[in-house]
Amino acid sequence: MNVVTSRLVREEAVLVSVDGTQGSAPRDIGAWMAVFASDVVGTIGGGHLEFQAIDEARGRLAGAYGDPVRQYALGPSLGQCCGGVVRLRFERVGAADIPALEKRLAPRLSPLALFGGGHVGKALAGVLSSLPFAVTWVDSRDEIFPAHVPANVTCEHSDPVHAAVADLSAGSRVLIMSFSHAEDLDVVAACLRRQRERADLPYVGLIGSKTKWATFRHRLEERGFTGAELAQVTCPIGLPGITGKEPEVIAVSVAAQILQVAPPGKP
Repeated sequence: MNVVTSRLVREEAVLVSVDGTQGSAPRDIGAWMAVFASDVVGTIGGGHLEFQAIDEARGRLAGAYGDPVRQYALGPSLGQCCGGVVRLRFERVGAADIPALEKRLAPRLSPLALFGGGHVGKALAGVLSSLPFAVTWVDSRDEIFPAHVPANVTCEHSDPVHAAVADLSAGSRVLIMSFSHAEDLDVVAACLRRQRERADLPYVGLIGSKTKWATFRHRLEERGFTGAELAQVTCPIGLPGITGKEPEVIAVSVAAQILQVAPPGKP
């Protein structure tokens, strides 16, 4: 059970979800919050819109009646200046609704493979744990993984490490940062062979400098990969202009790049 459904065993709530939007809006369709008598889980965007929706939901918990869907204009009357329109759906839910809500409220996670359990890999696993990705964290060293990892991170020991590429979920974003340049090269080559066969990896990123990539390009060309195939690899990784080399800075920069060029929810 998640935090919402576990509480529904004891008390009812009103589930408020974004049913539709026009123009600028703080959250997309499907965003939700569960309003309990003394607490709120989730968010539909904050601000006065959320405050009014919470008041409306608590009124319904107390027995007030209202249409299932209400429309809010995000203008001066609401104390917001987004300029759009949001339609909110209000649903009273309780213990009987738990099975359906378990499926409905489960986060939609996109697959991401992280090769390498070093300092940057650990920092990235932490950053990605709060993003809508299902992370497969791969290393040839079984002892490298921490004892506890977030719920959306699965650790996998693979030796040789590049053998794991064949079994990745379709649509996986791939980040390559092992302890060894030789391992990195083998993983990149395995990704390119998979791209040649299936073309189902929307992002293949390799940590390193332009010099490293120049060396890798030459070696991959010797293995028979074309310039068009090599163009599918991003190296260096991370957003341009972010120059810090601390693992945490690199992790944020790389995660931001993936959100920009291969965002979750997109094939």
